[in-house]
Amino acid sequence: MGVLARDELYLNVANGSLAKSKVVFGCAYDQQGLLLNTLGKTDGILGLSRAKISLPSQLASQGIIKNVVGHCLAADARGGGYLFLGDDFVPYWQMAWVPMLQSYDLNVYQTNIVKVSYGSRQIGLGNVRSGQGRLVFDTGSSYSYFTDQAYNNLVTMFDDISSESLVRDMSDTSLPICWRAKSPLRSVDDVRQFFKPLNLQFGSKWWIVSTKLQIPPEGYLVVNRKGNVCLGILNGREVNDGSTFILGDISLRGLLFVYDNVKEKIGWVRSDCARPRRFVSDTLY
Repeated sequence: MGVLARDELYLNVANGSLAKSKVVFGCAYDQQGLLLNTLGKTDGILGLSRAKISLPSQLASQGIIKNVVGHCLAADARGGGYLFLGDDFVPYWQMAWVPMLQSYDLNVYQTNIVKVSYGSRQIGLGNVRSGQGRLVFDTGSSYSYFTDQAYNNLVTMFDDISSESLVRDMSDTSLPICWRAKSPLRSVDDVRQFFKPLNLQFGSKWWIVSTKLQIPPEGYLVVNRKGNVCLGILNGREVNDGSTFILGDISLRGLLFVYDNVKEKIGWVRSDCARPRRFVSDTLY
């Protein structure tokens, strides 16, 4: 339940001018479904999807921007980063790109994934017939979600972590899986030596010709108020049928992500996310 409203929106354009637009936005007062089931509750979501009613789609239909969305979330624990609409700040030639998977029933940003590994150990995609899984990039989710089988396989691999320095804390229920150190932790850097990076492959199962995204330990771990370190990857069954990978905010930090709805591509590149840099748009890419 909610209401729709139309109002004027003023935007700072890359050339220094101010653009005025009339946009429609919604305000819901009776949240249901996924917004209530997720562990990371929200007060509101800015609609940046591929849907015709999303903010970038509305601005693009008025000729104010190209239908491109970019965000950069700083990896620093203090936060920071930026969001931009349009293609003025896209470093096309520096980025890794994958095709945007089209779906008639969902307007999310998604692509096909062919392999997931923890360090050098393959996790497996789950029960997929085509040999390819589906992965959604979701800035509206605080945590990441793996398919049911992949999640259980990953948790099993963490059995090797328990040692005198880091042990599983079953009494900590802030997240499903947490570990306790000898003394309260301040950051993931204190224990990153116990964990390996996650490697995601797209396009081809052959390592050389595939497009890859590496997620370091700080991209899937979080230190809570008790000073424990917890796994920021959850079982996908908690929010859907457990058949889809979802990368939430925790796994998107330290990277510039671009969703190009014109060329139907999703791209990323490592960045400190300090401030956006303007690039000359390359229409040939």
